[in-house]
Amino acid sequence: MATEEFIIRIPPYHYIHVLDQNSNVSRVEVGPKTYIRQDNERVLFAPMRMVTVPPRHYCTVANPVSRDAQGLVLFDVTGQVRLRHADLEIRLAQDPFPLYPGEVLEKDITPLQVVLPNTALHLKALLDFEDKDGDKVVAGDEWLFEGPGTYIPRKEVEVVEIIQATIIRQNQALRLRARKECWDRDGKERVTGEEWLVTTGQKGGQWAQPWGGDIPPVCSGPSSSWRQPRGACTA
Repeated sequence: MATEEFIIRIPPYHYIHVLDQNSNVSRVEVGPKTYIRQDNERVLFAPMRMVTVPPRHYCTVANPVSRDAQGLVLFDVTGQVRLRHADLEIRLAQDPFPLYPGEVLEKDITPLQVVLPNTALHLKALLDFEDKDGDKVVAGDEWLFEGPGTYIPRKEVEVVEIIQATIIRQNQALRLRARKECWDRDGKERVTGEEWLVTTGQKGGQWAQPWGGDIPPVCSGPSSSWRQPRGACTA
């Protein structure tokens, strides 16, 4: 709510938005400071606390500001902050920060998701991007994030579901069918509709390596057909 006071005291870790009614450009003023409003200015709301993301949490900001290589906020010729309209930015634990004019806290502060052992997240790419290893991921690719671990979300990826591992015991097998072309856990190429049995991987009635090392899976069968994001299997 706009305030008509001429002297605004901004506490530490608080901020306000000031509208210049001559240029119709809004800017941010951060505390601690005592701000004296000019006649041609309007303070759009009372001092508001900055967004504080604690460790092991994240938030999502819509229409985030554009920054240069040094991380400094970019402005246009009128002095208005540049926004990446209709885009999203996931922000992890960091120093408290203000929201610039136009930015919206799309998703409030949320704990990071912890994936337990023998559990995985079924992930699907919404946009093309390169992962941290430099590999290109295409929109529509699917894979699993294997536990135990903490999943760091990305704006290009959605979590489809949580999958539990299936333990193959002695004298048991898992029947799999390929939904798409893929490679199984042993590196064998599978074609759409192909069916096979998985009987290996057990150790003393338990799964020796439930998710097969560091190779993410694309199949619901726990010990077969992993990675190759375009592939998928059903048990």
